[in-house]
Amino acid sequence: MSWRCDGWTGELAEDLEPADFPDTVARLTDPASAVKTLHWGRNYLYVARLDTAAGPLDVVVKQFRIFNLRDRLRRRYRGSKAAKSWRVAHALLAAGLQTPEPVMLIESEAETGPSFYVCRYLDGLLEARYLLRAANAPDPGRLRQEFAGVDFPSFLTALGSMARRLHDAGFWHRDLSSGNVLLRTDAAGATTDLYLLDLNRTRMGKPLTTSERLRDLSRMPIFRPEHQEVFLASYWGGPLRGLRKAGYLAYHHGFRWKNGVKQKLRGGLKGLRGSVRPRVPHVHIPIAPADASARDRIVWDRLSDQPHQHAGRFEKLRVRLADAGSHVVEGMTIAATAPRVWRRYRSLRTDLHRRPVEWQGVGIGLRPWPENPQAPVDLVAELGVRHVLLRLHPWEETHAAEEELARALHARGCELTFALPQNRDLVNDPARWRAAVERLAAAFTPYGRSFQIGQAVNRSKWGIWTLGEYASLARAAAEVLRRYPGVEIAGPAVIDFEHHVTAAVLNRKDLGIRFDAVSSLLYVDRRGAPENRQASFDTEGKVALLKAIAETARNSTGRCWITEVNWPLQEGPHSPAGRAVSVDEETQADYLVRYYLLALGTGLVERVFWWQLAARGYGLVDPLDSADPTRFRRRPAFFAMKTLWSELAGARLESVSPLDPKPTSARLYIFRRPDGGETAVAWSPGGPATVRLPRPAVSAVGRSGEALPVPGGVEVPVGGAVVYWRLA
Repeated sequence: MSWRCDGWTGELAEDLEPADFPDTVARLTDPASAVKTLHWGRNYLYVARLDTAAGPLDVVVKQFRIFNLRDRLRRRYRGSKAAKSWRVAHALLAAGLQTPEPVMLIESEAETGPSFYVCRYLDGLLEARYLLRAANAPDPGRLRQEFAGVDFPSFLTALGSMARRLHDAGFWHRDLSSGNVLLRTDAAGATTDLYLLDLNRTRMGKPLTTSERLRDLSRMPIFRPEHQEVFLASYWGGPLRGLRKAGYLAYHHGFRWKNGVKQKLRGGLKGLRGSVRPRVPHVHIPIAPADASARDRIVWDRLSDQPHQHAGRFEKLRVRLADAGSHVVEGMTIAATAPRVWRRYRSLRTDLHRRPVEWQGVGIGLRPWPENPQAPVDLVAELGVRHVLLRLHPWEETHAAEEELARALHARGCELTFALPQNRDLVNDPARWRAAVERLAAAFTPYGRSFQIGQAVNRSKWGIWTLGEYASLARAAAEVLRRYPGVEIAGPAVIDFEHHVTAAVLNRKDLGIRFDAVSSLLYVDRRGAPENRQASFDTEGKVALLKAIAETARNSTGRCWITEVNWPLQEGPHSPAGRAVSVDEETQADYLVRYYLLALGTGLVERVFWWQLAARGYGLVDPLDSADPTRFRRRPAFFAMKTLWSELAGARLESVSPLDPKPTSARLYIFRRPDGGETAVAWSPGGPATVRLPRPAVSAVGRSGEALPVPGGVEVPVGGAVVYWRLA
């Protein structure tokens, strides 16, 4: 059934009746409606929920974007990739082959707009990629260990038979790889159903040549000769011999060689292309105003809850060159401070872990949920932490939801810090910035007396191009905030390991304010573990360097806070930092605990805030539906933070060993609890290892609060997940 609605056109399965058609189209084309991310790459695949007259239906949405002129021409003369997928899916089903049932085709009427192919979500099926990956492993026992319930020869036979029926029906898939086949097995492990995916490259309607058949078959990663024989015999109806076998092997090895070369070249070529080719923003990101200058081409990305910079690399370079004089002055300031910073840093490193440290300061950052105002309050209470950072948006006119949340958290005994980020509009309008700070200070000082001025001031997407612009904002905000007795001011909120920018701000002669706490958004290494080194500095080293800058600067008292850190997840455009630096949920939980132990264990920072409590892509809680508490999903990192605080709240770090470990060395921390007992905490970032406890343990708790078997002696195994042992 064809349809047209609000700038979109498409097709709809005849037996479906969406409850609200315009709303359905709007939600399916909005990545924010994703229940789960399936693939995040050139195209984005996610699971969404479709409300129909017969009830809710889970569907897979594949989004196709227009990247360049070639894509536009292809769509104009051949149709969109989503339309191609729709046609092929119906043709496959008519031919008796299996693919997830097509539900909807959605195409933007704009020439450069995206298109979407929507099909039923088949839960509980196995992707052939994982089965074949185990079968190809050097250890022949891996297949039996991981897929004991799957009859592998049955799968190979079914796969060959399906491929033959596909080709005989006139379909040349052209990407018949293991990632594009789903399988279902029966109780005995035999393969009963195979479903084909990724249909937009398929050609159909004419008999296939032998070469085309072999090229399709060669893409399936079946590497062992004995497995190839079963697969090919099923396809050809008997053992493959002669020219056909030679052709298959030639195509197969050629395809493997090509993929190997692409993998080796991809990093360098991708970096080269990325340095000269303009970035293509995700389709949900608003376009910049047509008349905006290079300095002002910034919009808000609601999925990752941060700004997006539309200015390209060359546009930003031109701005930087125009501001060269300012940057030279900043460089001279940094150079002048470097000797005294380095002397203090070396002293701090020498004294690290030489004396006990009161271990405290675990904090969480958050934003309100207008749909369910009580939810964040209850979740903070469940975590148990008392330090809360509430980010306010000064460019917004009303903050009723933030006030309600602050009031409720304050009543629960939480110690609140308020972050005041800037955007380009406020930088360009100092009077509006001052008025916003006056309004926010009056509204929120009854609930907390700590304010951070600024946000990621070394990133142009947050509206700051020179440190002079930030200095003007900071002076104006400080003049307002200092009117309130007892207010603490934190800044400059430089993001990532760019402490030279922090040093430049803190030593400006014209800054005109003194920070009560130096704040840093210290993302140590989002490409890896918190123990990793960057320019020879690990987490402890970067914290010590921050402290050295704070203690030697003209515009600070020497205290330090880390007001933002997280490890982003592999959840599509909700992730704030891209695929290359995203991790899975278990890894995120491991890194969270280890970061807090390392950073707060130095005794050089007072607070560390995780950003944030609930968010797709990086939060401790996945709010599948922020209005429905039954659909909040607490991630492993939520329980990891909860356990960290419950085990160590009020404790004193007595000793750390080894004092100067290698990045992969096992760590052992000994804490003295308020009740006088001792807790040992250990982990090994380099893989399985053994540590020696000072005394036998009487209980053991895992990273996320689970009870573990108590070891019989003092030699205990450790891995990447922290374990807490209460000692006898």
